[in-house]
Amino acid sequence: MTSTTQAHQTGARTAHPEHLGHVIFIAAAAAMGGFLFGYDSSVINGAVEAIRDRYDIGSAALAQVIAVALIGCAIGAATAGRIADRIGRIRCMQIAAVLFTISAVGSALPFALWDLAFWRIVGGFAIGMASVIGPAYIAEVAPPAYRGRLGSFQQAAIVVGIAISQLVNWGLLNAAGGNQRGTLMGLEAWQVMLGVMVVPAVLYGMLSFAIPESPRFLLSVGKRERAREILAEVEGKDVDLDARVAEIEHAMTSEHKSTFKDLLGGGFFFKPIVWIGIGLSVFQQFVGINVAFYYSSTLWQSVGVDPTDSFFYSFTTSIINIVGTVIAMIFVDRVGRKPLALIGSIGMAVGLALEAWAFSAHLVDGRLPATQGWVALIAAHLFVLFFALSWGVVVWVMLGEMFPNKIRAAALGVAAAAQWIANWAITASFPSLADWNLSGTYVIYTVFAALSVPFVLKFVKETKGKSLEEMG
Repeated sequence: MTSTTQAHQTGARTAHPEHLGHVIFIAAAAAMGGFLFGYDSSVINGAVEAIRDRYDIGSAALAQVIAVALIGCAIGAATAGRIADRIGRIRCMQIAAVLFTISAVGSALPFALWDLAFWRIVGGFAIGMASVIGPAYIAEVAPPAYRGRLGSFQQAAIVVGIAISQLVNWGLLNAAGGNQRGTLMGLEAWQVMLGVMVVPAVLYGMLSFAIPESPRFLLSVGKRERAREILAEVEGKDVDLDARVAEIEHAMTSEHKSTFKDLLGGGFFFKPIVWIGIGLSVFQQFVGINVAFYYSSTLWQSVGVDPTDSFFYSFTTSIINIVGTVIAMIFVDRVGRKPLALIGSIGMAVGLALEAWAFSAHLVDGRLPATQGWVALIAAHLFVLFFALSWGVVVWVMLGEMFPNKIRAAALGVAAAAQWIANWAITASFPSLADWNLSGTYVIYTVFAALSVPFVLKFVKETKGKSLEEMG
């Protein structure tokens, strides 16, 4: 590398755009996909018991309707990259916004259970697309000096989306007199909860028309002049635009397109580093975190909490989730990934064990005894806090950093797919497991939280402060 090129690259890394507010707006608009991701993932929490009642179905069938969206997520995530490379990042966001909108209307007005499941899959496909395209777009548009902070917008948007959906559900339930099947605007309350997602979906679509296409995509289709304009807009006019264009074009031509075949090797099908990535993804889900967001209202009602209070507790849990995420964003570069993961594992194991103990008590008049009730509530918030300040953020950071350059994209795809599958397994199994033994279910989650400690200690290497090139 010549000293001139190094100087250009250093200039790009430290470049500060004149209109930083505009760059923040672009990143925030792209992260609206993350908001929808969080909102859609969690909004179903408010409809679970009403769907069970309206369609008179058992726990196994109910679980499939709740979890089926995750199948759509996996397909959307797997295809989004190729769609975005073909038609552009912005067009991809617009397709996701349209699918979100259609899914919200369809979910609010189902005429049968299979019909509701179908719209859940459509919404899931849009979630999968948004979960991939948002971070990729932000990374390509953000000035290097701000990339880490702007990249964290996606995770922040997800947890805010979860919180807002719980708050809206709580408000709608109160408006319907505490009855999920109460009438609101000519529909049952749970239908309105699912239909409200039209609002952020339409906003996401409108914002996509207000932000520029990725310079990287524009260069890939030969639109060099437009790419230069956007680079000047987001990185500042002081940057040597010709050098930046040349740098991006060189990176694109010299990139190795990793394939599934590159991941094979070692004693058990995949290379060891790929198994570690899969392990991180599976442990992240097998502690049962999504039970807290898909089923928390149902969980509290099953131990005697009235519906309105159960919705409020779901909202307070999601606020704790935001607090924990902010803590992780502050400390992930200071403390390191591995120590944060270990702290989180221990904290989660304690919280889950306390929940398992509390749920083992015999119900009195359909409710937990007062002591166990308070322990269950505090332990649930403790569990979510420790998850959010550790595994919620750390796993995504590590999956982006830990693989060698040659296999990064393909390995990340496999690890992300493992995460969706593990998420589906937990989401689909919880209602049946809870019917079998709620306390025993939480013992299972506790065991996985405890097992994650030796897994991290033995197999996971610290990636803090290392360049991506050092991972090879």
